[in-house]
Amino acid sequence: MIAFDLPVILYVAPVIAGLGMLLALWARQTRVRHATRWSVPLGSVAARTGRWGPLVLGASVLAAATALAGPRFGRRVVTTESRALNLVIAVDISRSMLAEDVEPSRLGRAQREAQRLIQDLRGDRIGLIAFAGRSFILSPLTVDAGALQLLVDGLDPDMTSAGGTELALALNQGRDLLLAGSGVADRVLVVFGDGEAHDSVPGIQRAAERVRRDGIHLILVAEGRPEPARIPVRDPDGVLIGFQRDPDDQVVETARRDDILESAADASRGVVVSALLSDQAGAVRDLVSGYKRSPETTSTAAQDVSRAWIPLLGAVAILLFHTFTRRTAALAVIALLLAVPRPASAQGLANPGDEAWRAGDFRRAAQLYLRQAQAGDGGDTVLLNLGTAALAFGDTIVIRQALTRAAQSIDPEIRFRALYNLGLHHLRLAEADSANREAHLAAAQTQYREALLLKPGHAETKWNYELTLRPTPPQDVGGQQQQPQGGSGSGDDQEPPPAGELSLAQALQILDSMLEEERRTRAQMNRRQKRARDRRGRRDW
Repeated sequence: MIAFDLPVILYVAPVIAGLGMLLALWARQTRVRHATRWSVPLGSVAARTGRWGPLVLGASVLAAATALAGPRFGRRVVTTESRALNLVIAVDISRSMLAEDVEPSRLGRAQREAQRLIQDLRGDRIGLIAFAGRSFILSPLTVDAGALQLLVDGLDPDMTSAGGTELALALNQGRDLLLAGSGVADRVLVVFGDGEAHDSVPGIQRAAERVRRDGIHLILVAEGRPEPARIPVRDPDGVLIGFQRDPDDQVVETARRDDILESAADASRGVVVSALLSDQAGAVRDLVSGYKRSPETTSTAAQDVSRAWIPLLGAVAILLFHTFTRRTAALAVIALLLAVPRPASAQGLANPGDEAWRAGDFRRAAQLYLRQAQAGDGGDTVLLNLGTAALAFGDTIVIRQALTRAAQSIDPEIRFRALYNLGLHHLRLAEADSANREAHLAAAQTQYREALLLKPGHAETKWNYELTLRPTPPQDVGGQQQQPQGGSGSGDDQEPPPAGELSLAQALQILDSMLEEERRTRAQMNRRQKRARDRRGRRDW
């Protein structure tokens, strides 16, 4: 069965085609009349040619209008081959995750990091579980990253009627879901939560031990702060109407339970990703990068595939055939179609900020990008462009605010450029501000470390990272300023370090040792933050 995106166009298509025929007929009669005035024999020749021109033009217009209506029919199967990992993401959606001790909330941050992880692991087989007082599967193992991100975006405590948090149920269900998949690739279970579980610690440990015995790698991502925080209650419009209360009408306070997360990690020989990390998704991606992936052939079927190209091709074929076989007005029609300006949707609107950037007016470009960001246009790309333009003329406040927000994007390319430019900004400050040089170099090291997790082979980032490790203040900044998305940037290429400085191989060795030190620091930090709290009674948060 044929379906149309814009069926209303089908009703007006005959009218448009009729108008085209009338215009072609009027043009032919005018041509014959003018030829007759010149000479009668020439008028006779003109009258004998181009008789089918109006009909041909009407048919081509009708076919083009049909294409514009967007016909869809048929089924298409696309087969792709990839090397994929089996990974299940489990997200705690209990009401304690609504605490706003982190921005925007524990659940909001877990959703953001889970979406970024799905984006970074595109091509791997990923499943999704939500859990609170009970655990349920939202998606089996799939390679459809877009659908998974939509499901993560819709996570909410109201999805389940069972309050509380049963971590052991989530571990068991994640284990079952992974065991149902292919056994060739490694299996990974990633749990986002605050650790405030209402089941017993021995039960959680037994579930974690079963996960380990079945060869599944467990990664627990901590959310929230260890200090007690209240759980806000908001109406459907997001207006605060109070705070969560227990059966005794006391305001509930919730805190991150590192002790429970650590006990589960120890029982499964897994890893806890610290809540203090700014890029938790990057840390998880770094952990799973060395796991075994299996080759897989995936077939994706699409129903009601767009077939607009068929009538459009027919319209073009009719015009071309008539053009090259007869002397008619078809050539004039083609010339007219080529001369008509394309709509903005076809040729793309010129970005005034990009034009100002190409003209070298970086301050004007930043003002235009700022207007777009305030209007909500362009998303993370405009934030990256704003920060990069500010970097060109040295507005520190705009650089940090714009690039820091762009560095939280789920797009890894935007994230990398924002992190690179933040590191470049701190390197420049280290050169100009000798009193705070060490602090700026430490900040640059952090940005370049995260950037290298996204692009380990990026040469300019490696050189700049090596500069931050030198005991002497940097004099030249290697590499180029990362240009804004969609625009053209500026930046001078720097020469490699002169003889006597660290070689590239030595810089890579330093990088590897720093990454290993970072992993050890994360593990030690998690162990130091253990905190025990008694849990009495049954709760729904």
